[in-house]
Amino acid sequence: MEIPAFFLLFVLLLLHYFMASLAVTVKTNITTDQSAVLALKAHITDDPYNILASNWSSSTSVCNWIGITCGSKHHRVTALNLSHMGLTGTIAPQVGNLSFLSHLSFRNNNFHGSLPNELAYLAHLEVVSFGLNNFSGMLPSWLGFLPKLQVLYAYTNSFEGSIPESLGNISSLKVLHLGENNLSGRIPRSLGNCTSLEIIHLDDNNFTGEVPLENGNLRNLMEVTLANNSLTGIIPNAIFNCSRIEVISLYMNQLSGHLPSSIGNWLPNLKVLYLWGNELEGIIPSSISNASMLTELELGANNFFGSIPNTLGNLRHLERLNFVNNYLTRDSSTLELSFLSSLANCKNLTTIVLADNPLNGTLPISMGNFSTSLEEFVMFNCNIKGTIPTGIANLSNLMALHLQDNELVGHIPTTVGGMRKLQGLYLQHNRLQGFIPNGICLLRNLAELFLNHNEFFGPIPTCWGGLSKLQKLYLDSNKLTSIPSSFWSLKDILQINMSSNSLSGHLPLEVGNLEHVTNIDLSWNLLSGDIPTIRGLESLANLSLAHNKFQGPIPQSFDKLISIEHLDLSDNNLSGEIPKSLMELKFLKYFNVSFNRLQGEIPYKGVIAQFSAQSFMGNEALCGPPKLQVPPCEKSNVGQSKTATTVVVRYILPAMIATILGSILVFFLMRSQKKQVKQKGEEDLLPPPRWRKITHLELERATDGFSESNLVGKGNLGSVYKGTLSDDTCVAVKVFNLKIEEGFKSFEIECDVLCRIHHQNLVKIIGSCSSTNFKALVLEYMPKGSLKKWLYSPNHFLDMLERLNVMINVASSLEYLHHGCPLPVVHCDLKPSNILLNKDMVAHVSDFGISKLLGEEDSMTQTMTLATIGYMAPEYGSQGTISTRGDVYSYGILLMETFTRKNPTDEMFAGEMNLKRWVKQSLPHLVITIIDANLLKRGEEHFNAKLDCMLSIMRLAMDCSTEAPEKRINMRDVITTLKNIKSKFLKDVEED
Repeated sequence: MEIPAFFLLFVLLLLHYFMASLAVTVKTNITTDQSAVLALKAHITDDPYNILASNWSSSTSVCNWIGITCGSKHHRVTALNLSHMGLTGTIAPQVGNLSFLSHLSFRNNNFHGSLPNELAYLAHLEVVSFGLNNFSGMLPSWLGFLPKLQVLYAYTNSFEGSIPESLGNISSLKVLHLGENNLSGRIPRSLGNCTSLEIIHLDDNNFTGEVPLENGNLRNLMEVTLANNSLTGIIPNAIFNCSRIEVISLYMNQLSGHLPSSIGNWLPNLKVLYLWGNELEGIIPSSISNASMLTELELGANNFFGSIPNTLGNLRHLERLNFVNNYLTRDSSTLELSFLSSLANCKNLTTIVLADNPLNGTLPISMGNFSTSLEEFVMFNCNIKGTIPTGIANLSNLMALHLQDNELVGHIPTTVGGMRKLQGLYLQHNRLQGFIPNGICLLRNLAELFLNHNEFFGPIPTCWGGLSKLQKLYLDSNKLTSIPSSFWSLKDILQINMSSNSLSGHLPLEVGNLEHVTNIDLSWNLLSGDIPTIRGLESLANLSLAHNKFQGPIPQSFDKLISIEHLDLSDNNLSGEIPKSLMELKFLKYFNVSFNRLQGEIPYKGVIAQFSAQSFMGNEALCGPPKLQVPPCEKSNVGQSKTATTVVVRYILPAMIATILGSILVFFLMRSQKKQVKQKGEEDLLPPPRWRKITHLELERATDGFSESNLVGKGNLGSVYKGTLSDDTCVAVKVFNLKIEEGFKSFEIECDVLCRIHHQNLVKIIGSCSSTNFKALVLEYMPKGSLKKWLYSPNHFLDMLERLNVMINVASSLEYLHHGCPLPVVHCDLKPSNILLNKDMVAHVSDFGISKLLGEEDSMTQTMTLATIGYMAPEYGSQGTISTRGDVYSYGILLMETFTRKNPTDEMFAGEMNLKRWVKQSLPHLVITIIDANLLKRGEEHFNAKLDCMLSIMRLAMDCSTEAPEKRINMRDVITTLKNIKSKFLKDVEED
């Protein structure tokens, strides 16, 4: 059988070269190439950017068409590059007639179908890229008969079947990338014959069998990625003997065996070693520390045992260390985890992940000597004993600290506030004790705080009201005693669990401020008083107030908890009837009001009908159907009369008395207030109760008499000064120009708008001062200045991700103004000078001097006030029409300006040319020519990821700024799109 197979291969080769020679001989002119390319155009069913339709025309030479390159010697098509054009279609067989073609790329489109066999005639092909499409079918064997092929990209498609053995024939092959397909079977051993092979990527497929790269001929190998397959057996030693190799990625397979004891001795260029998620065992050889160029070492989720080498500190370039989920231990000579001390020498280290190992030791004091570049420290479930070192506060860039599920004792160090960038602190399931330190209040970036299942006692710190980014808080199973009133100002918190403590006091109305919260568990405490009338918690899915001392009725307002799934009010002293409106809570899956003092008929209809007697037991005065194990309800008139009398005496009469007394009190308060106004003269006339009333004298002192040295901005409508109030609060004082009528109007508008809105990306108002001759607003001071300064000042710079974050912040504020306010607010003057940055570079929208409130029946209104030229929507400038769509247009222009660093009134924009048209003409292939040169340069790291990100942003900007208002995207969709762009960019950078 061997001879016929060889003979058949020989015949195929002869036939191939004969056909290729025939193609070169017969098809000798550029007309043939043009016909082939036009045939390809005919197979393309969608050209979203109209590139081929507008450019590939027989009226011009094919050599001048986009994506086409011709050779200078033969004047024939040598390169066909259709990458990143969004095209949909199939490959025309006629492409096989491009007999001089050496480079062929369809990368990142929507091509589908199988690869035509006619491509086998392209004997000059050196580089082929089919990556990031929807191609399917088998990889054709003719790929192995392209004699000059050096690079083959076919990743991220739907190819299936096995890799053709014929690929082993290509001695010139340097790069083979077939990752992210549905390929299966064994990796052919013939690949060991590709002696020029430098990069082989076969990850994210379904390959089985052993790794076949034991052939010692692969001396040029630099990258091997076979991750996320089902490979078995041992790792060939030949891989660890390739001196040029830089990346070894074999994670998520079923590989077994030991690592060679000399693993690091022959790998001077190794940078990345990913072996996690296999079945490797044995010790981690100390020789691995000799691979001095290692930046990422990941051996987690295996069966390694023994002590972690103390020599890891020799890896001076190490950035990421991951040994999670093994059986590793400490050096038995000391209780201290000494290997951690050696890691202090790794100055580039950002991540340490050692969780789920029986380390059974103490954290060294030297932890404080870790590099300040450390961002993530993960050592949960490691049997760590002792205390948390105070020096941990030196880790100023740490973003996540995971020490949960250990045996830590003592206090949280008071110095914890030094970790200013910390976003997640996880200390649950230890034996920590004492007061929770106020130092946590300094962690202003904290999003997740888990202190549950410890022995903390005392009150929750009052200053926690300043943790504005907190989203998840777990304090359950401690001995805490009180909740500060400031806590209920955390409007963005999502999850709260304070169950099983000793919390006392009342639940305030302000719990309704938590507008995004989904879970609240306050069960098993000592809370008392009435449950407040909770409104605004439309996202709340789980509420447990069980096992407390609450009394009074179940609030009727609970029917507004439209997302509630789990409601537990059991074991309290609640009285009155169960509100019938609870039957309308359509998502309710768990309901428990047992062991209270409730009475009357159980509203056993709607969603309540699904619950059993367990939900209502222990309430002696309830009645209802027999299946609930309660007495039947009486239907007699006497009973009804008695019930009506009870209702009148118990509820209606007290309410009437309270209303009368309240009216009398309001009357006397209003009279008193009028007298005070007459006596005060120059006192503040307008601020809502939550604003501070600040006198003119206080503002003079705060700004050194409104001195020029404190002036930070000036315009037609007024000036802005930096000031410091008597309580050391740094503020911005906006003094309005009352010499013009617009100054008065601007003050009134800003007061009217700012008293209605509150959002983390809007400048916060602190107070105001208003008299006949002086009007000022006192605002939160933004120390980083305006976006305009960061775009155009020579000593300031924002990178791509920073600009993207700023625009997400701005979009978030507009989404709130347009869709989150009772009356929609149109800003009307969005531009870089009105975007201010706080100390953490978070953007805040300011200056509502010409903004408009839209009434309940208004989607738009008219105005005579002009916004800033260059940013205002066409319908605003021509007709004075105001709507939220006008802000969207301005946002689109702002988006273009932020990433191009071109002001819409720049002198280059004259005649019919403007910023929007300039951007539009660049899409999609010339976008690099308009982006701020400091953001995007050819050849730099992550260039492709950045270019793709910029292209997506500019397309979004065009969607925002279409001429017709009704065709513009809304801000809800804008922010969703922007966040998706950011996520994709970060993923692309990580994978690059």
